[in-house]
Amino acid sequence: MDVIAQNPRSNDPVEMGIAAYLDEIIALRHDLHQYPELAFQELRTSKLVASRLSSWGYEVATGIAGTGIVATLRRGDGKKRIGIRADMDALPVEEATGLAYASSNPGVMHACGHDGHTSILLAAARYLAECGNFSGTLSLIFQPAEEIGAGARKMIAEGLFERFPVDAVFGLHNWPGVPAGQFGFVTGPAMASVDQAVIKIVGKGGHGAEPHRAVDPVLASASFITALQSVVSRNVDPQDMAVATVGSIHAGSASNVIPESVEMKLTMRAFSEEVRRLLQERIPALARAQAESFGAAADVNYRLGFPALVNHPKETAFARDVAYDALGLAAIEKDFRPRTASEDFAFMLQANPGSYLFVGNGDSAPLHSAHYDFNDAIIAPAARYWVRLAETFLTDDNG
Repeated sequence: MDVIAQNPRSNDPVEMGIAAYLDEIIALRHDLHQYPELAFQELRTSKLVASRLSSWGYEVATGIAGTGIVATLRRGDGKKRIGIRADMDALPVEEATGLAYASSNPGVMHACGHDGHTSILLAAARYLAECGNFSGTLSLIFQPAEEIGAGARKMIAEGLFERFPVDAVFGLHNWPGVPAGQFGFVTGPAMASVDQAVIKIVGKGGHGAEPHRAVDPVLASASFITALQSVVSRNVDPQDMAVATVGSIHAGSASNVIPESVEMKLTMRAFSEEVRRLLQERIPALARAQAESFGAAADVNYRLGFPALVNHPKETAFARDVAYDALGLAAIEKDFRPRTASEDFAFMLQANPGSYLFVGNGDSAPLHSAHYDFNDAIIAPAARYWVRLAETFLTDDNG
């Protein structure tokens, strides 16, 4: 059932205020979708966002991590400070939606909804500038390069929270398959860590007719791939989560030639640092042992990506309460579960208390699909939520 239609609140001043310029925000979202930019290349996007924020009276700092922005608005003499983050970058995907506002940048697409996240926060930013009822400091963070897991870390390294300190930081992501406008909250681990490995199995090439004269790295690699899942099924506690995926394997070019080597690319995911460390230890050891058992050798390049996204209990309870007060119980997905995808907002939650929440995108194509499109119908409820969250947090009586 469509939660948006289920819970009309036409007497809500925030809803009515956002509705007055919602068409403009949707047009802006379509513009962002039509001109997507990859990680750290969000020059046009950043300029457009900064211009809107400046026109609404925000103090705008640009150039953080290259294309990142922080917009600050202070009201009253309140001491509290809140940060709200939206991501801006697109993906290297060739769009196949056929939309009138489809990407005009070949091979680049907003296939994850960051155009929508940016538009949601801009809609909330305008209302808060024009009508916001709060006392304290509001910092709106528009982050580059989430898709490659580098933007949050770089903004933090360049002094994000020293220049713009916050008492708590919040972010959101749309989620296909969840009813449009319905919100999901998770206390504790909400998204997985992600690490990568490149494993090269080196053997001895030879003729396919004389395998005994070669050391077949394809056979060794096949054995490793089969054995890899034993790490998840036999080394990881069954009550914990781990994912090990071989997403790429390359070897040889002819059917009758045993190649010298095989290269595999892997991703590993976990909800806990303990499991993450176990994968980091066991997978290279298994690769080397499997290769050695066939007379080959394994070269392992294991690269840590970013940690699990862990929501803080107090801030998550607060965020859920705001959704209930602002949108009603029917707008909350009561059984929303952690997602095994990954998010570099995890670094912001390591630096500050806060929470990362989810809003349903309805029955859409999945994230990162060439057929995905952000649902414009969720801009208004999500923006209304950000307004209520900021106003509730930045009150003198909120502990």
